[in-house]
Amino acid sequence: MSAGGRRGGRPTLEMVAERAGVGRGTVSRVINGAPHVSPQARAAVEEAIAELGYIPNRAARALAADRTDAIALVIPEPETRLSAEPFFLDVLRGVSAELADTDMQLLLMLIRTPQERRRLAQHLEAGRVDGVLLVSVHEGAPLPDLLERLGVPTVLSGRRSERERMSYVDADNVGGARSATEHLLGRGRRTVATITGPLDMYAARCRLDGYTQAMDAAGHGVDVSLVAHGDFTEEGGRAAMRELLERHPGIDAVFAASDVMAGGALHVLRQTGRRVPDDVALVGFDDSTVARHSDPPLSSVRQPTEEMGRTMARVLLEEIESRTTVRRHVVLSTDLVLREST
Repeated sequence: MSAGGRRGGRPTLEMVAERAGVGRGTVSRVINGAPHVSPQARAAVEEAIAELGYIPNRAARALAADRTDAIALVIPEPETRLSAEPFFLDVLRGVSAELADTDMQLLLMLIRTPQERRRLAQHLEAGRVDGVLLVSVHEGAPLPDLLERLGVPTVLSGRRSERERMSYVDADNVGGARSATEHLLGRGRRTVATITGPLDMYAARCRLDGYTQAMDAAGHGVDVSLVAHGDFTEEGGRAAMRELLERHPGIDAVFAASDVMAGGALHVLRQTGRRVPDDVALVGFDDSTVARHSDPPLSSVRQPTEEMGRTMARVLLEEIESRTTVRRHVVLSTDLVLREST
């Protein structure tokens, strides 16, 4: 007789039922933690499972529970942004860490075209995932509305506006940007500019709001010629920095709404013979590897990106398990990390 039971091979649900002296349905209910099983039957099934070394089929368990045991991490951005911005990798690392001790599979999906969006919709309508983590949310983007219409449990990284209906995990973008700008003003800088992110993203608008609040509180007001619009890319940071220098050659401080853009700005400042921080002080946002490995290392607003990923996964798992319609809104704090660039 083999270790897997007297019929040899991998033990089956039927073998467990026969050993325990109960029906197949009773074994299935015990494995899936369902109620309405007598203590005696439950004990008999558990003893049979132990004796036979039975390992429940994961797919069958998921089917019985109307689950796929899979969630999708959806990023509606091109590969160039995914590879260039540490933000996405840090979120992915946090999500993976949170799911490590669960049975959930993680599917990474890049949605860059209408065709890929339609393919995602078909995937969701077929019930192939239990929930979605959506990263990089733009105002007017069709994906959140699609997910809401399909009733798929979803957690956003960030939000579309202050009136966001869906569950989200965000960072204190306003407070972080305000502290960065206050720091530059506190260092005696007089001409403090900002490079924004794309303003169809609520996070970028919030970082601009934080800059504006700090400038207003210091009695400077906001000179629109000190605001240059970027797109969270290095080239966007370079273009915005060149624009600012054309308008204000004597600029002495810049708050960039991301480290990647700050890196682009730093390159232009060096090209034009300006020393950082002697001539121009520079602060980024994210506290990513870009900030730590720049020359000089960048002061930056730290948002807990990996913890954001962990929290997103945790909130989504809770929604999937409880099947609740209650939406959770989580905002994590930020900190200003000071380095040589200021």
